[in-house]
Amino acid sequence: MGELPLDINIQEPRWDQSTFLGRARHFFTVTDPRNLLLSGAQLEASRNIVLNYRAGVVTPGLTEDQLWRAKYVYDSAFHPDTGEKVVLIGRMSAQVPMNMTITGCMLIFYRKTPTVVFWQWLNQSFNAIVNYSNRSGDAPITVRQLGTAYVSATTGAVATALGLKSLTKHLPPLVGRFVPFAAVAAANCINIPLMRQRELQVGIPVTNEQGQRLGHSVAAAKQGIFQVVISRICMAIPAMAIPPVIMDTLEKKDFLKRRPWLGAPLQMGLVGFCLVFATPLCCALFPQRSSIHVSRLEPELRVQIQEQNPSIEVVYYNKGL
Repeated sequence: MGELPLDINIQEPRWDQSTFLGRARHFFTVTDPRNLLLSGAQLEASRNIVLNYRAGVVTPGLTEDQLWRAKYVYDSAFHPDTGEKVVLIGRMSAQVPMNMTITGCMLIFYRKTPTVVFWQWLNQSFNAIVNYSNRSGDAPITVRQLGTAYVSATTGAVATALGLKSLTKHLPPLVGRFVPFAAVAAANCINIPLMRQRELQVGIPVTNEQGQRLGHSVAAAKQGIFQVVISRICMAIPAMAIPPVIMDTLEKKDFLKRRPWLGAPLQMGLVGFCLVFATPLCCALFPQRSSIHVSRLEPELRVQIQEQNPSIEVVYYNKGL
């Protein structure tokens, strides 16, 4: 077998990202929880394979499948813009196990105010880590900015949850079960923009089709953050809307009345099952490498691009996750 050619484009995902199916296959691979079990040595080995290949050096005996596997291991643990290793619970492969635990507990302990406060705080703390870890661009953010964003986001989320809880006190019990989802949906609209506020201040890198950086755009940042908010809300719908309906029905049956201890693990399992599919499918709603028409950019950047590259009509950016 000859040496692997250097014309395989591992800058892009393996599957066609212009189609939903291609993006879904990509994110099923990226969000695979088994990636969390990889050791530091395995991550570094994959990183070296990818960086060497990009530099024109092929690891002896490397096959195309092994190259793609290394690329996806690398993508699952390292930030696409900064190249830094992402903290374990901030990786997209941690989404299913972490959200299964936190969301399951939010749906189980929704009746009492202290537990509502604790699980909403824990959920938004986790989301803050994920949102920061998967931000777009490589602009630095100070500890003070990060702390302010975290406190604002978590306070807003907890206040939203408590406000909605008080409004549903006199409504049917089933309605109360949906308070966690409503709070999470509202909190996503607060948390994501706040944790990525630096992008809204200085913009995110935009490139041409070949990946050459053309400047920074706040308009692209706004579009990217909006897409991420929509994806995250849609991601929460199956896990937070389906189990409450099923559990409300099952808890009226003799089977669970005689075995109340089964309620929590059953609900947790339902949440996990929904998240296994909802996480990659909702990440795939929008391309990771999104595009925006030059006419929608800031006037200064638009003029700069048109002067230097008059033929460019669309620019690209990493929307984050």
